[in-house]
Amino acid sequence: MGNTDIFEAMAGKYDTTERIQIAKVASNAIREYIENGTDKSAIDFGCGTGLVGLNLLDDFGHIIFLDSSPNMLEQINLKIADAGIQNASTLCFDFETGFSSEIRADYIFMAQVLLHIRDVEHILSKLYEVLNPGGHLLIVDFDKNENVSAEMVHNGFDQGALNDLMSKIGFKDISSKTVYSGSKIFMNQDASLFIMDARK
Repeated sequence: MGNTDIFEAMAGKYDTTERIQIAKVASNAIREYIENGTDKSAIDFGCGTGLVGLNLLDDFGHIIFLDSSPNMLEQINLKIADAGIQNASTLCFDFETGFSSEIRADYIFMAQVLLHIRDVEHILSKLYEVLNPGGHLLIVDFDKNENVSAEMVHNGFDQGALNDLMSKIGFKDISSKTVYSGSKIFMNQDASLFIMDARK
């Protein structure tokens, strides 16, 4: 997945106060879209150290924490073991280079992940295939920000353009809204976060 090497190196020091706060914003936004989640399975896609998914463990029957960084997943495995968590598992997999027909879920959520992915349509199409019929993809990411310029990441997303892309892939009942604005939260620039919900 995008920038795996960078995240491998960051894993042990990833859980900063700011990231924990933003993860709470993301998980609270995601929670609004969960229906009968305790009967459902979920994937925390590009989960990092699990800051978002761990906040949602009580909202789902089971969560797979999926990332392409073994070091990030090692951090989650430690958290799961320390807390005696029963309804979670981890999976090291890179959807940009491979595909597994065995992975299925009712919900997939991804928080500040899409901006690291070069071929957005390719990944979203693969995630569409992973979802069970009627399943939901929930994306939390930055709104398009012209003040951000970086080679390694997208400078956010236009909600309308992303909606159009999701429709092209086959998603239905797409909705989005901005959920948070903060100071210097995106490449040291003021920025806002949106959530988009789309159904298969």
